[in-house]
Amino acid sequence: MMSSDDPTAAAAAAAVSQQEQQPKKKNHNKYRRDKPWDNEDIDHWKIDEWNPESGDGLPGGQLLEESSFATLFPKYREKYLREVWPVVTRALDKYKVGCELNLIEGSMTVMTTRKTSDPYIILKARDLIKLLARSIPVAQALKILNDDVNCDIIKIGGLVRNKDRFVKRRQRLIGPDGATLKALELLTGCYVLVQGNTVSVMGTHKGIKEARRVVLDCMKNIHPVYNIKRLMIMKELAKDPKLANEDWSRFLPTFKKKNVQRRKPHQVQVEAEKVEKASGTDTATDAAAGKKKKKVYTPFPPAQQPSKVDMQLDSGEYFLNERARKAKKLAEKKEMAAVKSKERREARDREFEAPPPSRSKADGKSKKDSAKNDGGDRKESAALLDVEGLKTKFAKVDKRKETGGADASD
Repeated sequence: MMSSDDPTAAAAAAAVSQQEQQPKKKNHNKYRRDKPWDNEDIDHWKIDEWNPESGDGLPGGQLLEESSFATLFPKYREKYLREVWPVVTRALDKYKVGCELNLIEGSMTVMTTRKTSDPYIILKARDLIKLLARSIPVAQALKILNDDVNCDIIKIGGLVRNKDRFVKRRQRLIGPDGATLKALELLTGCYVLVQGNTVSVMGTHKGIKEARRVVLDCMKNIHPVYNIKRLMIMKELAKDPKLANEDWSRFLPTFKKKNVQRRKPHQVQVEAEKVEKASGTDTATDAAAGKKKKKVYTPFPPAQQPSKVDMQLDSGEYFLNERARKAKKLAEKKEMAAVKSKERREARDREFEAPPPSRSKADGKSKKDSAKNDGGDRKESAALLDVEGLKTKFAKVDKRKETGGADASD
């Protein structure tokens, strides 16, 4: 029999009590068995092609309901779509999908049929008519029916308010002779088409994601060249197997946005000029010369600016109630508005004031007036001379008649 004073027994009992106090860890892998898909050789991202001959099929043999999608197209695409619609119909017949072109409504419709076996092909057909409506050629648009090709239509119309700025940024995305767009296509492995207010992208999920980022950054005034440079570096890093599982952030360039000084509004410039004129000519000349006055160094911090409450206490506004405070502010605003409206009225009236006549113009006018007066006097004198001459002529004729009558009587 073991004595109670045995040290080994006491240590063993303490160890047992500690083990009992500690919570037992659960073994989650106790009943876990190896699954057939737990294999590194299997690519879980791979999309297997739908093939009815190899056993792919629907539970009931056909779809329970008909699914259809329709999209509108612009008027200028009507002629092209009418020409290529037989090609689209033949391509969709292979997948047992129906299609309809309505020229009256200006719409394209795709729908499933009873023979349609692939349940996802209707979504591919929907993407096909969307791409055709966005001016993508039919040969390129039909590639969307393949399982490894996806598409995205990026709307850029509402990202920039100013129309001229939007056009410039859209042209920046295309580049000179389409060079920027071609570089983007090569780096992302996607087909990109800029048309109107949208950018259509076709390719893999990864490429579409990168292309969308470049397009949206371009609309946010970030030049596409910066993103293209980043994509080129990433493409080179992907070739190195040593860097496959490492962070690439130290290799990628970081571009910071610079705050470029913009032109000040006209009203701000006018007010600044008024302040300069009021302060004196010295500050104006210094500003024109581009010189900055050196501030006198003082070891003490600047005086604390009065807070809003301090200013209200000084003016006595703090002790007013809310209604009186609002009334005071409204009166100040009306006073300022009256002063400004008076200034504007005076400025408008100044435009209609006649300029003061200059000395040279006054002299010229006086000379012209004197010349006109001289000419009038001459004309009047000439008219008087003609009247006198006529009178003498008539008097001579009368005398001749009288003398002729006297001779005849004798």
